[in-house]
Formats: sequence, structure tokens, C-alpha cells
Amino acid sequence: MAWTLVVPLKPLARAKSRLADAVGALPRSALALAFALDTVDAALACTAVHDVVVVTDDPLAGAELAALGARTVPEPPGGQGLNAALAHGAHTVRAHRPGAAVATLNADLPALRPVELGRVLDSAGEFPRAFLADAAGIGTTLLAATPGMALAPAFEGRSRARHRASGAREILLSGVDSVRRDVDTGADLRAALALGVGPRTAAVAGERPEAKVPPPVR
Repeated sequence: MAWTLVVPLKPLARAKSRLADAVGALPRSALALAFALDTVDAALACTAVHDVVVVTDDPLAGAELAALGARTVPEPPGGQGLNAALAHGAHTVRAHRPGAAVATLNADLPALRPVELGRVLDSAGEFPRAFLADAAGIGTTLLAATPGMALAPAFEGRSRARHRASGAREILLSGVDSVRRDVDTGADLRAALALGVGPRTAAVAGERPEAKVPPPVR
């Protein structure tokens, strides 16, 4: 099964606000863009991925992601939030390809490995709807719907429990840490750096990225 991934990205000036205190002088908007570029680049290299659609109103991010080969669509009008943006992206995909298998993917997975993503998508294809929990076991990094199934995203906050309650099957694979490791906090970023991030994230963080992220305050 070949998947279309829908990746949401808020305007860079508002992205990753929880990282502000953790990264010190590192530019937060540049980190958010680097995360998205490394995520989408790895996704496009995955053999299970047909294409990637990024839902964003940020012109800089849209241009750079399009240069990688992603398709960009604007957010729906009215500022209705993440789930509305994801539903809009899925609707846009299926307006062109009604039989598309669609999955959402977080834009902040800078350590993403194409092979690991492929394993998750192959597993998702066994169920009408399926999801992968984040590394913290609270949120969701990927939600998938096979052809003919509505995506029905329920992200933000404790989305793992909401997606499970909605009837989506949880993907319980081991060895897919890069697909679970989203980055919202300094601790998340240190964990992603330990896994090995993509080149753009490494470039923004510096030659020795682990030395540029301040340690947690105890």
C-alpha cells in the first residue's frame, strides 16, 4: 500500500514555544523549520510513501518543503486548529485520489528513519485505522486510514487515549523509536540528538548539537 502523508506545520514564528527556555540562543523558528525539512525529507525517502502534503500557511516553510518534493496546501480558513487542518489535508488528498491511503505525520520528527516509517505504515495497512503513540506514551505521532476510511483525527493533549477510544488500532511495534520521537521540550531534543538527527537539524544545533542544548535545570 502506498501512502500519502499529511504533515501539519504552524507558522514558524509560533512553532515550538515550549522549546524557548530550553534552547537558549538557538533560533526556535529555525529549529522548527529544520525539524520539518528533515522529517519530510526522510518521509519522501520511504518506499511506502507515495507523496507528502504539508498543510501550512508559512510561506518560507512552504517554499522550502516544496523544493524537497512535498505538495503544500494552505490551512483551512478560520483558525480551527490542528485537527481541522489535518482533516482538510486528508480531504484535499482524496479530492484528487479518492482511493488514497492517508496518514498524518508530525512535523517534528528530526531523527526519522525511512525504514522505520515503512515498518509502521506496513503495520497500519493491516487495520482500517491505526495510530502510533509518541515516545511519552501520551500523544500520537502518526494516524493512518486505509482507502475508504475517514481519518477522524483527535490530536492535541492525550490523543493516544482518544484515538484508541475512537476505534483506531494502536501499533505496538518495537524498534521504531525515530517515528515516536517528536520534539516539544529540551529533553525531547536531547533524546532526538542521541538517536541521530537529520542534517538540517544538526546544522542549526551546531557541529556538536549535544553541546549546544543546555542541560535540564535540577
